[in-house]
Amino acid sequence: MENLSNIDENDDAGYHQSPRSIDPNDQSAVETPVYSTMSIDSFVYPRTCSDTTSGFSDQIDETNSFCSESSPSNWPVLTESKSDESSKCLSAGLEIQTTQNLAVQEISEPELETMKERFAKLLLGEDMSGSGKGVCTAVTISNAITNLYATVFGQNLRLEPLETEKRAMWKREMNCLLSVCDYIVEFIPRCQSLSNGATVEVMESRPRADIYINLPALRKLDSMLMEALDSFQNTEFWYAEEGSLSMKSARSSTGSFRKVIVQRKEEKWWLPVPLVPSEGLSDKARKQLKNKRESTNQIHKAAMAINSSILCEMEIPDSYMATLPKCGKSSVGDSIYRYMNSSGRFFPEQLLDCLNIASEHEAVQLADRVEASMYTWRRKACLSNSKNSWNLVKDLMSNTERTDKNYVLAERAETLLFCLKQRYPELSQTSLDICKIQYNKDVGKAVLESYSRVLEGLAFNIVAWIDDVLYVDKTMRGSE
Repeated sequence: MENLSNIDENDDAGYHQSPRSIDPNDQSAVETPVYSTMSIDSFVYPRTCSDTTSGFSDQIDETNSFCSESSPSNWPVLTESKSDESSKCLSAGLEIQTTQNLAVQEISEPELETMKERFAKLLLGEDMSGSGKGVCTAVTISNAITNLYATVFGQNLRLEPLETEKRAMWKREMNCLLSVCDYIVEFIPRCQSLSNGATVEVMESRPRADIYINLPALRKLDSMLMEALDSFQNTEFWYAEEGSLSMKSARSSTGSFRKVIVQRKEEKWWLPVPLVPSEGLSDKARKQLKNKRESTNQIHKAAMAINSSILCEMEIPDSYMATLPKCGKSSVGDSIYRYMNSSGRFFPEQLLDCLNIASEHEAVQLADRVEASMYTWRRKACLSNSKNSWNLVKDLMSNTERTDKNYVLAERAETLLFCLKQRYPELSQTSLDICKIQYNKDVGKAVLESYSRVLEGLAFNIVAWIDDVLYVDKTMRGSE
């Protein structure tokens, strides 16, 4: 009898254990707590793990409450029902555990180590000493998204589908990094009707306005870019690595276009050279390429617009304002200042034509100087009207203030900067943009800015690669 009672006690103890600890081949698993430490499951799939765990515990609670009810008699059927319910709970738990194990097995060991390393850097703020001197969370997440983009797309220099492993890595880790936006919320009023017919106003939470608007749009642009890359299968063009063909074999097999392409890609010699048939692309393939270029160019414009709007919403750091010149004229130069200060109508396009900008470096330098002078003149316009804040706002919006010299120069500098960015869409970020990203502390804006920036870069690269193929095709048809 004592042995039977001991067996019953052991059965009851084993019934309350989680299925995770039930392993017939492992005797030590019974004494191991299930969620005492952070497991791999909880790191990779935190929501799924928490949901399934709560669902399983609910089933156990319901069974326990059923078994704890007083039975009207001691029929053996009740004991049989108890064992059935117990076996059902155990089998359900084993199915959950098997599903979680299969999900974890889809991630290889090197990928897990990489995710652990990046997760540690997020927590440490990229300060490996652990002394708390790392950068803020916003900068860390921004750097993580940028580095992930470089890892996945850094070696992808062709119009071809992304590798399966890299695609899975991009989707998995971006979902992990973007999940922080699920918890950046704001409260909005909502009307709710009660059972008695009365209407009350309650507050409910939803994602913050900028995240609510921009993040779904960025996810859609992301999927569209992946679809664009997937569409380049069984194409009529192919690639030859730079230096893989000698000049003699290149001329004998493809004509004289390679000399033109090498000269065109002199600054980016590492890019693969596109090749087309000797008669060029077919009309159908050429039309498809142009359509894909147009659609990808629209994606590029949309991502660039989102990125620009997020950067405009970021606060200007005090460190940037401290470095502004005292005079806007010294920043833009005498020739540009005379043109901007003319009494006639201002034409920024004509000014850009006269400047003869030869390289991207010159365009970035001009953008930095114009932007610095714009904020210098804005600051002077505010200081010249040293009134209380409300009167200052009213006066700045009045017609009298629009005749102020500093105000007019600041407006013209802003127009010139806008036209410069429109003419050179591939222009890299200005000093102010970099300073805003560096000193930004808003996590939501950091995620949106970095996500839109990498998508903008990917879309621009796809458009450039399509242009390369069309350029080769045009050269080949012209050589005939």
